[in-house]
Amino acid sequence: MNDENTIVCRCSDVTLKEVRDLIKQGYTTYDEIKRITRIGMGPCQGKTCGQLVLREISAATGKSIKELKLHMNRPPVVGVKLDLIAEEAKKND
Repeated sequence: MNDENTIVCRCSDVTLKEVRDLIKQGYTTYDEIKRITRIGMGPCQGKTCGQLVLREISAATGKSIKELKLHMNRPPVVGVKLDLIAEEAKKND
């Protein structure tokens, strides 16, 4: 498998090489990798890439996939209009 070009996360266009490089740098939790690459934050919410990242972490650390935690999905609660944010910012000036 050519890890240079293999896409792990189609939503955020993250390659297997990027994931492996992060693991080598010491990022060994799903949430750490998620924060850096945005894996699992696209429309699919990590349904495919989540398991692939856990597999890579497992292979690198020797931990079983069952020991590793997958992220928690946090859907948006309420949308906020930008003009409301701007109004609040003006009040604080």
